[in-house]
Amino acid sequence: MRDAHDIIIRPIISEQSMEQTADRKYTFVVALDANKIEIKKAIEEIFGVKVEKVTTSRVLGKIKRMGMHSGKRPDWKKAVVKLTEDSKTIEFFEGMA
Repeated sequence: MRDAHDIIIRPIISEQSMEQTADRKYTFVVALDANKIEIKKAIEEIFGVKVEKVTTSRVLGKIKRMGMHSGKRPDWKKAVVKLTEDSKTIEFFEGMA
């Protein structure tokens, strides 16, 4: 089994994700091949919280051009994690909102 830090790559800090912290929802960039069960176990292990629900979406990379040359940004996977009501919050997001 993979390490929890290999599954959870980084948190997403945006205006929309900061508004969701009031509903106990936190957004992360995760490994492309990670499934919901692995994501739930990794979040519970890293932050010591109880996860109620995990929703994932695969984000396709944009095509970018510079003159006649074009390239593609990499695809990535986003996970929105909802914590249970009796769980503590994730302290990493506390000072951001």
